[in-house]
Amino acid sequence: MAEEVKLLGVWGSPYSRRVETALKLKNVEYEFVEEDLQSKSALLLKSNPVHQKIPVLLHNGKPLAESQVILEYIDETWKEGFPILPKDPYERAQARFWARFIDEKCLPATYKVLWGCEELEKAVEEACELLKILENELKDKKFFAGETVGLVDIVANFIGYWLRAIQEVVGVELLTKEKLPKLYNWSDEFCSVFQESLPPKDKLVAYIRDRLQSTNTTTTSS
Repeated sequence: MAEEVKLLGVWGSPYSRRVETALKLKNVEYEFVEEDLQSKSALLLKSNPVHQKIPVLLHNGKPLAESQVILEYIDETWKEGFPILPKDPYERAQARFWARFIDEKCLPATYKVLWGCEELEKAVEEACELLKILENELKDKKFFAGETVGLVDIVANFIGYWLRAIQEVVGVELLTKEKLPKLYNWSDEFCSVFQESLPPKDKLVAYIRDRLQSTNTTTTSS
């Protein structure tokens, strides 16, 4: 019996793209189902009734939510192909720590800057400090996992690709070669390796502009 793998997601979402990246690294065939988050499908609501968010992975009809949970599931389910987490227990724990640091600290801080806030200067300083901590973890490695990519690199995809595109639109600089040289070089390597798993830049920039305009319109009219 053939395996059925479906991914409910949004093309421009870094969280959806994390899962797509992992599936491609493992050479898993899957069907991508594009969701409209303004009008969520019955399948999404049924598959993720708690958060009602993407991404959701359906493996032979069984749903899994939350991108980091899905990444670990993919790594444990499809043993062949590229390893996402290290085998060593300590290194696995460290990878989980830094992946959570990105989602719980770095991303909220960068979102605050990029999508607008009242105390912008303070928000920029806070985001840069957190990104500097992440950069220090890179040390002199090519990727967070060493010479090859791993969990932390996949989870950091927003920083590696989306961040530079959004900076271009909003005119705020967080990730630059001058401020964060190691992290900037890592983002170049990241984009080179994961090119096929990333959305086209021109399409992404247009998508970000539309989101910003709709946010500004909503703010102005309320």
